[in-house]
Amino acid sequence: MTRQDLDRHLQNRNAPRAMALFGESHFFIDRYSTALSRIEGASVLSMYHDEYDFSTAKAHLSQGSLFGDQNLLIVKHEKKLPKAELDTFVELVGKNPDNTFIYCYVGDDVKSVDTAFKGTHAGSVRFYSPFANEARAILLQEAQRAGVQLDNQAAFHLLDLHNNDLSLACNELSKLSILGKPITMKEIDEHVYGLSEIKLDHFITQVIEKKEFLPSLRHLLESGENEIQLLTAISGFLTQLYLFNISIKIHGIADSALVLGYKLPGFIEKERTSLSIKITPNEYKKGINLLLDTELKMKSTGSPDQEALLISALLKLQSVL
Repeated sequence: MTRQDLDRHLQNRNAPRAMALFGESHFFIDRYSTALSRIEGASVLSMYHDEYDFSTAKAHLSQGSLFGDQNLLIVKHEKKLPKAELDTFVELVGKNPDNTFIYCYVGDDVKSVDTAFKGTHAGSVRFYSPFANEARAILLQEAQRAGVQLDNQAAFHLLDLHNNDLSLACNELSKLSILGKPITMKEIDEHVYGLSEIKLDHFITQVIEKKEFLPSLRHLLESGENEIQLLTAISGFLTQLYLFNISIKIHGIADSALVLGYKLPGFIEKERTSLSIKITPNEYKKGINLLLDTELKMKSTGSPDQEALLISALLKLQSVL
């Protein structure tokens, strides 16, 4: 079905109880997953990415309810679930009118994602990225809900910074709301970091994962970054990963809002969580000390070949981690 069809189903309260949501717009996937999961009194099991376990999910939909409430299963994953497992969930929903299953697939390969979702109780929607004017209108609506005064030019500018990714743009609204004043392009330039920051994070991730990083480094240097700024950014990133690691050990989860004071986009939070647990406390200590020593050397010696010092430090960092 189309997004408009699903809107009508939601309005008439007769949406299919087994739904596959997928496509290019993660914003719409999240929005409609939230709308479909508004079931009063439901027993909810949410499984995101590596949390997914077939046996646990199946048991949730197989259990009866003593009070006649619904069992709601939400699975969000960047990898396709096996069709046999999806068939099982859809079948369990078909057998029990008190069951609901929402499958959010956020991977790139959308071929045959919804083949299991057949029958009168099942359906699927592929969400395409909205055109610029629609994205702007949605962003303005979300800004109004968040209590942020955002004008048209600022909305377009915010979307442009994030390459028209609505999820990333909307994620900035909570940060902008703290300013407590109308938001123009000036405030966005001062307080919002666009995809350049994500590209920098991608470079740092290459270093930490011991991948080839020289082409990315050269691109960043040619784009105006300097060696000390990059070294400082890597130190900050590694320190942040350490905080994620500690949060997991103390609280059992890595919540970016708890660690940083604000919520990261889901895919970035997942990447940093995954990275953080791959490094031991001793490796964190050695890596951060190495970066701080190199930064001190760069600032104190005034070496003309800062790039060579940076590359040497990054290669040592890869051997330490």
